[in-house]
Amino acid sequence: MNGPIRASPATVADYERLFVNRGAYTLQSFRPSPDSGRHHYFRPKVKGSGQELVLTARTIRQHLEGELTIGLYAINPATQRSKWVAIDADYAGAMEDLLKLQYFLQQDRVQAALEMSRRGGHLWIFMEKPALARDCRIYIYDLALRLGLRIKGFGLADGIEVFPKHDELRAGEFGNAIRGPLGIHRGSNRRYWFYGADYDLQKQIDYLKRLRKLSEGQLCRSIAGKVMPPEFTRNRATAEQARPFTRTSGREFRILDHVGKVRIVGRNYVTQCPSCAEANRDRKGDNLAISVDDPRKYLCWAGCSREMIRRAVGRPIPARQSA
Repeated sequence: MNGPIRASPATVADYERLFVNRGAYTLQSFRPSPDSGRHHYFRPKVKGSGQELVLTARTIRQHLEGELTIGLYAINPATQRSKWVAIDADYAGAMEDLLKLQYFLQQDRVQAALEMSRRGGHLWIFMEKPALARDCRIYIYDLALRLGLRIKGFGLADGIEVFPKHDELRAGEFGNAIRGPLGIHRGSNRRYWFYGADYDLQKQIDYLKRLRKLSEGQLCRSIAGKVMPPEFTRNRATAEQARPFTRTSGREFRILDHVGKVRIVGRNYVTQCPSCAEANRDRKGDNLAISVDDPRKYLCWAGCSREMIRRAVGRPIPARQSA
């Protein structure tokens, strides 16, 4: 298309009705991180006050017109409901798996929208009315397992990711955000369209509005008698467990005893990676994620291995001990 894209107030309102389920949102950074080269997402705040910004029609318009890129949260914690389910796949063979899902959803009279992405695609399912996140997750996980699709995590590095990623959120929690459709990905400087409509903003929105939405009654009938597969059930930390940790002096290695100040983001403690710090990286102190539910699980988003992290804190992994 030639010329800049413009989003009318009606288009912005339609986008909000389709995709926005709560006021919290994230922004994709314009500059890549010097540590990882990735364009990270962050929750924007009012300058000077630290108060988090609320998503507005103006921000949505800027996203659609390519001025900035927002990330959207699936769950509204006041209701534990979501307007949509998004299935993210970015591995070899991802599009084949998404097309398989789209076909079998069509057999359930669910019209899912397939969106291009940087390394694969996203499949979006819209609800007639916001549905319980738990029920949405049961529906997709059950279908994915019946089709033999890979699901990321739990021993698999590649596979589909399902948004919402949680059954419910506590007050003050956000869950995981996904890039808002029809904006420009800052890393590739590209706009990714939905298949099924011309590459025109209004025609894309009109296409999404025409799709048959999943009703709550249809969803409940589809999952009747089913539960979340136990291997994919996330054990949530209680409010007591989620409080700031206390350091211990036992012989067992605990990464939390060897890092500085931590903060809780979603289901993880976030802090500076000791290995990155040795290399004069991670100046923002957010490369290392440590599971709140099980602090034995930790990961450096910049790619430092456990061996590198253990060496950096002066507790190398013994030769015969697994990481």
